[in-house]
Order: sequence, then structure tokens, then C-alpha cells
Amino acid sequence: MERTCARPRFAMRVDMIHGPILKNLLLFALPIFLSNLFQQLYNTADAMIVGNTLGDVSLAAIGSCGAIYELLVGFGLGIGNGLAIVTARAYGAQDPDRVKRTVAGSIVIGLAASLVITAAGMWGLHPLLELLDTPPEILEEAYSYISVIALFVGVMFAYNLCAALLRAIGNSFMPLVFLLLSSVLNVGLDFAFILWLDMGVKGTAVATVIAQGVSVVLCILYILCRTRILVPRQEHFVVEPRLYGELASQGLAMGLMSSIVSAGSVILQYGINGLGTLVIAGHTAARKLFSFTAMPVMTLATAASTFVSQNRGADQPQRIRKGMRECFLFDIGVAVVMVVLMLLFAPDLVRLVSGSSEPVVLENGAKYLIWGAPFYSVLGVLLATRYALQSLGNKLLPLVSSGIEFVGKILFVIFFIPLFGYNAVILSEPIIWCFMCAQLLFVYYNDPYIKASRAKNKIQDGIK
Repeated sequence: MERTCARPRFAMRVDMIHGPILKNLLLFALPIFLSNLFQQLYNTADAMIVGNTLGDVSLAAIGSCGAIYELLVGFGLGIGNGLAIVTARAYGAQDPDRVKRTVAGSIVIGLAASLVITAAGMWGLHPLLELLDTPPEILEEAYSYISVIALFVGVMFAYNLCAALLRAIGNSFMPLVFLLLSSVLNVGLDFAFILWLDMGVKGTAVATVIAQGVSVVLCILYILCRTRILVPRQEHFVVEPRLYGELASQGLAMGLMSSIVSAGSVILQYGINGLGTLVIAGHTAARKLFSFTAMPVMTLATAASTFVSQNRGADQPQRIRKGMRECFLFDIGVAVVMVVLMLLFAPDLVRLVSGSSEPVVLENGAKYLIWGAPFYSVLGVLLATRYALQSLGNKLLPLVSSGIEFVGKILFVIFFIPLFGYNAVILSEPIIWCFMCAQLLFVYYNDPYIKASRAKNKIQDGIK
């Protein structure tokens, strides 16, 4: 008999298939938002500690390899989220045996993907930093940071997969708890490794890996004890070609989508690196703040992915359409709020994160935040739409949007950044987002499942 642990005393899962849509979406999204908040808080704490203790040069060292970090970690995270989509569909279809088989397949595919990413990262990091025209004075410092991340990228992937699987069954609360604990640990380790052990920026990377490792252990223990539906048995690890094909295609589609976006960011980083160390420092601080302030729209897009996956499994297209409309309206509201906040506080925020008094750092960072704020609505709509399409099973066409971003960033690096400098860097992503959003909305409204639902709705309205 399968041994189970004590059940939780209160419900931690949000019902995404029944009940009020926006209320349930926000309830589900709130723990994800808080998780992302603390994730960004300790990422920002890294930048603050480095900037305030080691100076602009060390902050620039971390910033110069930020796009490589996104490329390494983002591919693994994309695969994990893609795998969890299949689990969410099985859960929405109320098929617990299939849920366990998807988890087993996710573990196998995830381990293989992590090994490949680590090997590729360790082999090509130093040449890639040189290729990106990283300033010589920060090259080795940047490598000391990113090499640790590459070596332990499997730890990052493991936490994301565990958290994504919990969210796939409607539990977004417990990943928040684990992340809170690891966030506190991460900040404490930052101080220990940088200030006391004098490890420099490498200490920041080591602290991040250890903190993520603690989150992994806590997630696994919780799943084993309280979420037995996600615990596969030996028979669930039998390879089923059709299921593994679905898992691999869904995971690789999201992983490739993320990696194409990150590859575009790597190319854009080349253009930024050529503008000088102080510009890199200002951009690094602004990007940290952007990741923090864009969380509401990013979080709701993540919630929408689970919402669409479960309702696709339950065959409720009308509920999907209504949920997406409410997501879009939410994104517009967030953009309005962010425009006001950035106009009032952007320079102070950049100064707080960077610890710098250099005008180039402060002015460029503030300009990045102010100019980008109106486009949070566009970013939110495109993310929600892209994740929804993936959750509906459309694996190929969402990749086109990533290709648009990739090509767009190449064009900006070749033609516009040399002419307009950092202003072109600031405007590159918002302009590209507009083209991506248009393509994704066209695909979404013409998706066979959504289009059939709209046609059925029109017929029913006509009968009435």
C-alpha cells in the first residue's frame, strides 16, 4: 500500500476550472507574484550589495553576462514550464495516473536537458564573453560569476520544475514559502561570501546556487509528503513514445522560445557592452528594477498558462476566452500605474539599486524605466497570449514571436545602436514587443480551438 503523509489543514489549491475567473486567477497569481517579488528582491539585493560594496566596475561585470545568464537558465526554465503544461492538462482532465506519468517523464527529460545545458555552458562561456566585446577590465570577473551559474544550472532547473508541477495542480502557495526561506538565506550568504570571505562577484553566484538548492530540497520533501498525486511509482517511468513525444515537444518548444529570446538579448548585450562600463552599470540597475516592476503582468501571464492548460483539459473554451480578456484589461491597468510611478521615482530607484552617484548611470537608468513603462501593457498581453497558445497545444507559431524578437534585436545592434546609442537600446524591446504582440494576437484569435468556440458562441447568440 502506498504510504501517505498527513494532509494539509487548509486547501492550498485554487480551482481554475470552476468559479469566478478573475478572482481565482488573482488568488492563484498572488503567491506567484510574491514568489517573483522575493526572487527579484534577492536578485536586486545581489546588485545592491555588489554595487554598494564592490563598485560600478563589479556591477558592470555582473551586468555584462546578464544575457548569458538568461540564456543558460532561461532554456532550462522554459523546458520545465513546458513539461508542466502537459501535467496541468492531465490534471484538468481528472486523470491522476496520467499526471504521475507526466511527472515521471518530466524528471527523465529534465535531467537530460540539464546535463546538456551545463556542458554547453561550461564549454563556451569564456569565448562567448570575448565575442560579446566584454570590456577587458571586467572580463575575468564576469567569467568568475557566470561559470558558477553554468556549473549548477541543474539546481535552478530542479526548483523551477518542482514549482511548476505544484502550480500545474493549482498550488502556487508552497513554492512561495520555500522561496521566502531561500531568499533570506541568499541575502545572508551574499554578505558572508562578499564581505567576510572576500569572494567578490563569484560569492554572489555561489550564494544564489546554495539558496536555490535549499528551495529544491524543501519542494521535494513537500511533494513527497503532501502531494502524492505528483509522486510517480516505478511503473510510471516506463517510456511511452507518444507521451514522451508530447512532453519533449512541449518542453523543447518553450525552451527554444525562451532561448531564442535570450539569444537576442545576448546580441543586444553586445551593443550595450560597446557603450562603456558606466552605461553597462546603469543598464544593469535599470534591468533589475524592470524585472521587479514588470512582475504583475509577468505573474498573471504565468497564472494564465495554468488556467488555460487546465481548462483545455476540461474542454471549456468559453472560460478560456473570458479569462484572457480579463488578463488583457489587467495589463492595461498595470501600465497606467507604472507610468505614474516611474515619472515620480525612477531616478531615486536607480540610485538605490546601483549605489552610484555617476550622472551617466543615473540618467540612463531612469530614462530606461520611464520610456518603457507605457509598454508594460504590450508586454503583458504578448506574454499571456504566448503562454496561452502553448497551453492550447500550439507549439510552433508562438516560436515565430521569438524569431521576431531575435531578428529585431540584431537589426537594432547593427543599424540603430551605432547611430543613436543608449536611446536605441531603450526603445529596442518596446518596439519589438509591438510587432510580437500583433503576431501572437492574430494567431490566438485564429487558433482552431478558440475560433470554433467563437463561431459556436455566435450561433448560440443568433438562436437567442
